Amino acid sequence: MRKFKLQVQTTVDGYMAGPNGEMDWLTFPWTDDINAYIDALTEPVDCMVLGRKLAEGFIPAWAAGPEGEDQASIDKMNNTPKVVISNTLTESPWENAVVAGGDLAETVNELKAQPGGDMITYGGGTLVSSLIAEGLLDELHLFVNPIAIGAGMPVFANTGAYQQLHLVTARPFNCGITALHFEPKRS
Repeated sequence: MRKFKLQVQTTVDGYMAGPNGEMDWLTFPWTDDINAYIDALTEPVDCMVLGRKLAEGFIPAWAAGPEGEDQASIDKMNNTPKVVISNTLTESPWENAVVAGGDLAETVNELKAQPGGDMITYGGGTLVSSLIAEGLLDELHLFVNPIAIGAGMPVFANTGAYQQLHLVTARPFNCGITALHFEPKRS
């Protein structure tokens, strides 16, 4: 069975975006140590799972080749097949992406049962909350930025129950971000 990972930037107070989706709190520039860590995290990934709202910005941004990104990272992001979770889209307007709707757990479990490498999601907020609430993630990689914003879109919104996690590793980076790698405790 494939491993399904979450990689998300967060504030120390647990938000992945500001109240209006702001991302102006993100720590940049990144340092070589965090870039190497993320490269190792994403190396075995051969499928990205994205929410529709995130996909609408994420896929075109990477297709345009974001400034400051090396060509290998741009190629990895563009060439990795994507599954966009949506109950409003019927077909993908993007290259190298398919749309999947319906029951989230059924869709994710079908993807996990397929042969291949790891799967990763970067969000958005509704998808992340649903994946956490339904216990569909195998690893949570929270990249904690050294800032508190007081309000916004929480990583652990409306999960409906306590989320018991096991800390696998905590790794600080020279740019000030700390990566927290958790795995859900399964009963």
